Amino acid sequence: MADVTLMKTPAETALVQAFESAKSALPGDAESRAQAFEQFNSRGLPHRRVEEFKYTDLRALMREVAPFAGVPSAEEAKAAIQSAKTLSGIEALQVPFVNGHFVRDAVDFHNLPENIEIVPLAEALANGHEWLAKLSPVPWASENPVYQLNTSFMADGVMIRVAGPVETPVHLRFVTSSASAVATATRILVVVEEGASVTLLESHESTNGANHQPNDVIELIAGDRTNVQHVRVNAEGDKSLALSTLALKVGADALFNSINVVAGPAVSRHQVYAILNGENTNLRVNGATMLKGTQHSDSTLVVEHNALHCESRELFKTVIDNEATGVFQGKIIVPHHAQKTDGRMMSAALLLEEGGSMNNKPELEIFADDVQCAHGATCGQLDEDLLFYLMARGLPKKVAESLLVQAFLGEAIEFVENEAAREALIGTVEGWLQARS
Repeated sequence: MADVTLMKTPAETALVQAFESAKSALPGDAESRAQAFEQFNSRGLPHRRVEEFKYTDLRALMREVAPFAGVPSAEEAKAAIQSAKTLSGIEALQVPFVNGHFVRDAVDFHNLPENIEIVPLAEALANGHEWLAKLSPVPWASENPVYQLNTSFMADGVMIRVAGPVETPVHLRFVTSSASAVATATRILVVVEEGASVTLLESHESTNGANHQPNDVIELIAGDRTNVQHVRVNAEGDKSLALSTLALKVGADALFNSINVVAGPAVSRHQVYAILNGENTNLRVNGATMLKGTQHSDSTLVVEHNALHCESRELFKTVIDNEATGVFQGKIIVPHHAQKTDGRMMSAALLLEEGGSMNNKPELEIFADDVQCAHGATCGQLDEDLLFYLMARGLPKKVAESLLVQAFLGEAIEFVENEAAREALIGTVEGWLQARS
């Protein structure tokens, strides 16, 4: 049978041209970049015949490629940071990125909180910093085409070392301020050393009306007996195509909690690849997604239990209005040596109108025999009895619906330890509901 070769789309051709034009100016190991791009280029943009992208056909969704953003001027960067609103009002160490570039002048390196060290990635790549060896902590994440594109084009970011307990949250603030469409490829490395703890806030926002194409990767290595709280909000503009990857390697006796809240972009795909690499570790990965119009949002998750006595919990809540589309793909992998594993995964979707759709694909891949693992998926409408109960007590229908939606999403948000961050997430939900009504 003859091999079938797909013709390159205009977007794939544009990516080849962009890489050829940019590769000589990008900092760091040119060979690693070339290898990553060759891996991507050999297959092209993933499409619906690729199982991992069955419900999110990037070959069809990415018709054009935006030019990669240049370094903003000092004035533009300052104005963009001042205008940012997502997760605002929380006392935190601000680590801002404007148009995909780290704004170094906005960080006082001489007065960083105790136990925090920050190295700009562009400098690290140019100088061959020793921490670069810690990039790509999850080997099989590098097989992902979205990750490969980020590796090919990454030009800036930061590397953060957490050496002990850090009381002040660290806020990675991503703002795309360009009036015209731009693409970004930012890479963040966070190394949380043994016994350390930190709250990591991450916000993404941009102006409405521009077809921005961010592709951001955060790689996090958490050592033994660490405690990491991660709160992420994607509030990109209403025409953005937002791709993101979170790659985790967690040690023994550790606690890692993460939530991703989606409220903005036209198309989004958030990928989580996690390895539990030490015994007695507890991982929680949650999601709260709010969609309307024709938005499309994909949450993809792979968790590998690579040690004894580990526990993982994944809870993803999706609210779908109008003709929007939600996607959840989750897999828990338990190799033979990871006995006493306890892994549970759940996706629940709420359809507010008949035109919306939800695609669920939960999986368990278990090779051990002494485990407790389960997965589930539900999809339905608001409870008519509860709605009637609230309306019978004088609440207008939209208000009653909003209360039920808040309660539905609240289950995914309530575990957030930082009170200010939890209140900000509730505010994001309330803002989406107010816009709907």
